[in-house]
Parts: sequence; structure tokens; C-alpha cells
Amino acid sequence: MGLKKTNRHLLLNDLKQNRSLWAMLIPAAIFFIAFNYIPMGGVILAFKDFNYVDGILRSPMVGFENFKFLLLSGKLWNITWNTIRYNIVFSAVGLVLQLSIAIFVTRVGGRLYKKFLQSVIFLPYFISFVILGSFTYNIFNYEFGALNAFLTKLGLERLDVFGNPDCWLGIMTFFANWKWMGWGSVIYIATITGFDPQIYEAAEVDGASIWQQIRKITLPMLKPTIIVICLFDVSRILKGNFELFYNIIGDNATLFNATDVIDTYVFRSLTRNFNVGIGSAVGLYQSLFGLVLIVTVNWIVKKIDENSALF
Repeated sequence: MGLKKTNRHLLLNDLKQNRSLWAMLIPAAIFFIAFNYIPMGGVILAFKDFNYVDGILRSPMVGFENFKFLLLSGKLWNITWNTIRYNIVFSAVGLVLQLSIAIFVTRVGGRLYKKFLQSVIFLPYFISFVILGSFTYNIFNYEFGALNAFLTKLGLERLDVFGNPDCWLGIMTFFANWKWMGWGSVIYIATITGFDPQIYEAAEVDGASIWQQIRKITLPMLKPTIIVICLFDVSRILKGNFELFYNIIGDNATLFNATDVIDTYVFRSLTRNFNVGIGSAVGLYQSLFGLVLIVTVNWIVKKIDENSALF
């Protein structure tokens, strides 16, 4: 009891002394309560056969039937595998590109040239996914796409890209990293900029080449940042980047087996099939699987290097 009173007394004192700081937390708290915690009540829909007449509370309970349907239909495994597969490739390729860009930008000379280069690299981030989808369609369209127009002029056969599921892992990886590599490189650029320049000057005096400086100084010093970014990527590994996939693939059923991710499947369940129960079941599965995954990976990182773990 005494410990509780002491903690309560310390909290009250802190509230009085830092009223402005605590007040700044109020909008963030309201946001998370309204959009993250209150909607958690909708989890019950994953265990119901929802209909709009009875509503959320009165719709009949079906237990785990929605999950059983997903398992037996094979859809759950397919969309989970697609989501994980695409995100692993996106993250791996993105890590290499973002690190390369950050190192290159911080090594090139000329202040104006650096600003120009950063602006050019950052520009794709401001292009909407709708426009990106239009770009993709106009490039790969079978009848009048730029790619087939070029191949026809060379006397080669047209390629049915939108009818070939095998090539879309590479295409989606290219467009995802084209859009996000500038944004992703900002953290690495800021981290490298904060390094002590005297370390590099000492290395140059000792005769170290640029590549040796990168390999022996920059990359080891970036290790904590890389680990944290990778952990954040793992926490989002079951987020299917809905805007990217929906605006590029759309309702092309030919590509669903190869490109359908959890987010697009849930969207179609809610809008095309009006199956709220199935959509909620997939959403709950996505959240629980992601939670287990990030806790597991963080535990492994903590065992290897405790200072690099998120929690």
C-alpha cells in the first residue's frame, strides 16, 4: 500500500510540474483510443455470421467457422505466403538500395548537388498510388502499352504481362522500391550525417580507401539503425501495402493467386462478397500473427544483442 501511495504521489507531482508536456499527449491519446482501441470491439465479428438486419450484437455466433472456411479453402495459406514473400523481398531489396543511396549522397561533394540529388530521389514518394497504377497499365498493356509498342517496332512478339503471374514479383518489387527508396534513405542519411567526421579524416590519413571506410566505419556504425529498421519491417510484414497492390493489380483475377495479399483479400471480402465475418477473421489472424512474429524476432535480437532490441 505504501509503495502505491508513493507512486501515486510521484505521478501527481509530475503532472503538476510538467502540465504542458502531459497536455501535449492528449490529442495523441484521443487519436489512438478512437482509431485503435475502440474499433477492437469489432473483433467479435470474426466469430459471427454478420448480417445488417441483426447488426453486430444480434448476429448469430458461429464460433471458429469463419477460420475453418479460410483454412479448408486454402485461401489463408495463399494470401499469407504472398504477403510474407512480397514484404521480405521488398525489405531486402529496399535495405540495399536505401543504404547505397544514403552512403552515396553523404559521400558526394557539393552542397547544391546533394540537395538536387536528394530531391530527385525523394520525388517518387509524392506520386500517388493511383498515378503509379496508371503508369503501370500504360507500360504493360497488351494492346497499346509502351513495352509492347517498343517490342513491335523491333519486330518481336508482344508480351502479355497482365496475363503472366510469374513476372509480378519483380515488377511489384521495382515499383515499391522506386516509390519508397527516397523516403527510406532519409533515416540512414540523417544517421550518417551525425557521425564524427574526424573518424573518416583519421582513416584517410591512415590510407583507407572510400570502400574501406564504408566497410569498416560506416556500416558497423549503422548496425543499430539497420537492426531497428529491420524490426519495424518485420512488424509490418503482414501488412500487404494495399494501395500498391490494389492500384496496380486491381480486379485482375488472373493474377490473384500470385499477387493477392491479406489486405486486398479483406477488401474484396467486404466490398464484393459483403462477407464481414470472413474479412474480420482474416484481419484478426493478421494482427495476432504479426504480434507473435515481432515478439519472437525481438526476443531473438535481444538474445544476440540486448541493446539493439525494441523492448
